[in-house]
Amino acid sequence: MVRTRFTRRLPAVAAAAGLALAVTACGGQSPNSPAGSAPAASADQLNPNADLSKQSINVTVWDQYTPKDLPERVQEKLKFPVKIALHATNEEAMTKLTAGGDSGIDVAFVSGQYAQALNEQGLLEPIHPELIPNLSNLYPEATQLSYDKGNKYSVPYTWGTTGICYRSDLVKQVPTSWNDILKPPSWADKKVTMMTTERWLALPALKALGYSVNTEKDDEIAKVKDLLVSAKPHLLGYDDTTFGDKLKSGEAVMVEAWDGWCPTTDPKQNIKFAVPKEGSDLWVDTMVIMKSSKNKEAAHAFINYILDPETHRWAAENINYKVPNKAAMDQVKVAKGSLLGIKPAELLNGESIIDLGQASTKYSRLSQEVTAN
Repeated sequence: MVRTRFTRRLPAVAAAAGLALAVTACGGQSPNSPAGSAPAASADQLNPNADLSKQSINVTVWDQYTPKDLPERVQEKLKFPVKIALHATNEEAMTKLTAGGDSGIDVAFVSGQYAQALNEQGLLEPIHPELIPNLSNLYPEATQLSYDKGNKYSVPYTWGTTGICYRSDLVKQVPTSWNDILKPPSWADKKVTMMTTERWLALPALKALGYSVNTEKDDEIAKVKDLLVSAKPHLLGYDDTTFGDKLKSGEAVMVEAWDGWCPTTDPKQNIKFAVPKEGSDLWVDTMVIMKSSKNKEAAHAFINYILDPETHRWAAENINYKVPNKAAMDQVKVAKGSLLGIKPAELLNGESIIDLGQASTKYSRLSQEVTAN
């Protein structure tokens, strides 16, 4: 199994701030209202019998997040060409998609809260279920995601949670709380890493203090900042990408990690993963269709192809992220110790991170202030 590193969540603060302002300026839904409840733009009349050979689509996605030969597969199966463009981060994708006018993108892969923001700006085509019969392959839980209940404007591609990845042979006590990395014991001092990505930097402190991952309250964010600042002198450093290597070398003994990047399958490494008792998040990466697309039938056919079990299983087998597709996961051989075995019901115990509109800038500022030298 190949495990590839991605930087899709590394922050681009200016872009994120611009997005938040854009959502507000466009009359976006209040962050306090139920996620996904923004009224969808009126749907175009789509032709279920359209000649797809006369269409083509452009897709933007993270590098190595889909099979390299996906365009060739689609051309052979569905008879229309696909061009793949790459983005390194959600923010880079949003810059493409919100710059005004027709971005030229038909299908975009973005994380859930970004799909929510795009929908609130009226930039997404509602999903037409009749054109995506493979939606039936999804776990029932995958239709109840808080940012888009019922998959009205997005289709989930991968999902997971965040926790503490640790060396079981080097810790004197198994970590059970976010405080184990925020206030590490003496034997773990300067052998702990945390993430710098805005919402995930805040996550451990938010949960340790009993707050929502989506809080906008200034007094709560101030307390989160105080806790993160007090933790900083005890960290080995901030690390969003190479924490697994630091665990393997023994340089770190505990790290904040996304589940798919915690290298638990090699028994010689003695690496394990734990979701702290205070709880964690549920992150989801999604596929959306742009309202400006002139090839909406082909876009739906593309998503339907992705949801085919033989196609969708690739993500679990090659990037070690769970897919919300029961039919696909049933075909995946889960190695001993692999976190691919986490059940959907367990994932839904996590709190979904949603778009906060203007309030997102509070987390950008928090990240800058905490990590600044």
